[in-house]
Amino acid sequence: MNKILVTGTAGFIGFHLANRLLNEGWQVIGLDNMNDYYDVNLKNARLNMLIQSSNFKFYKVSLEDQKLINEIFSTENPAYVVNLAAQAGVRYSLTHPHAYTSSNIEGFLNILEGCRHNGVKHLIYASSSSVYVANKNMPFSVGNNVDHPVSLYAATKKANELMAHTYSHLYDIPTTGLRFFTVYGPWGRPDMALFLFTKAILEGKPIDVYNHGKMKRDFTYIDDIIEGIYRLINHIPAPNDDWDAYNPDPSFSKAPYKVFNIGNNQPVELNHFIESIEKAIGKQAIKNLLPLQPGDVVETFANVDHLTNEVGFKPDTKIEDGIQSFVKWYKGYYKI
Repeated sequence: MNKILVTGTAGFIGFHLANRLLNEGWQVIGLDNMNDYYDVNLKNARLNMLIQSSNFKFYKVSLEDQKLINEIFSTENPAYVVNLAAQAGVRYSLTHPHAYTSSNIEGFLNILEGCRHNGVKHLIYASSSSVYVANKNMPFSVGNNVDHPVSLYAATKKANELMAHTYSHLYDIPTTGLRFFTVYGPWGRPDMALFLFTKAILEGKPIDVYNHGKMKRDFTYIDDIIEGIYRLINHIPAPNDDWDAYNPDPSFSKAPYKVFNIGNNQPVELNHFIESIEKAIGKQAIKNLLPLQPGDVVETFANVDHLTNEVGFKPDTKIEDGIQSFVKWYKGYYKI
């Protein structure tokens, strides 16, 4: 039985991935610090579903806890690692910067060291579409330069890619970075737009609509994200001798290193996104129109050709279908 360590298993993506892996017969070691960045009850509800499986083992731990992370790696000896634990959110990074360096830099270093000293076959880690923010080339390609982050959150995600490459180069650890594009769906995060908007509309409260709803996001349904990750687990990067040091492509290397976008490849305007929620709920939103916030980007649009070419998969869930699934889950979970 393959043993895999998944960090952030009480989180949105981590929960769905662990559930998929358990259904596929994997032995899953889950890590999460269960912090109160958002409703801990939701995290506990996700976790309670996972612990029903005898193939799931859970540790409550922060990635920054170097001693305990080392002990878990040496005790459990996972063959694969998927690092999804991180301090998330662009806006939160404006007010709580140290939370990002602690979790996303120090914590990720502990994961890299664990992989280095315990013979891990493949490390997959979450990056973010936020690394593209200053880039105006559309759609965003993993071959683009992303050296100009405009939020600390984005800077830490870019740093993760650089750190992973260093370990791939120095210690021959295969690493794959995944730039997620605005993930949504059932069991989603309460700080994300879909959750906030659905809650407010149902309660008859106004919603904050930044940039007057003229922003576009490449909203990506959770099942598509999980399918992409799952296909990549055993798709282990190898050193690529075709890499040209005179014209370096940042998406791969002579080291066993790769970076992929996972996005829907179909940007949706925020106003249409809100209309789809209104239709699914059957109720109009009260809109509080606001300017663009610092650190935000007007549009995201993923080029997923590299992902499709490598593993034969392209996300394609329609926004209307994904929102309908979320609203159905929300009403059921909160007994509305």
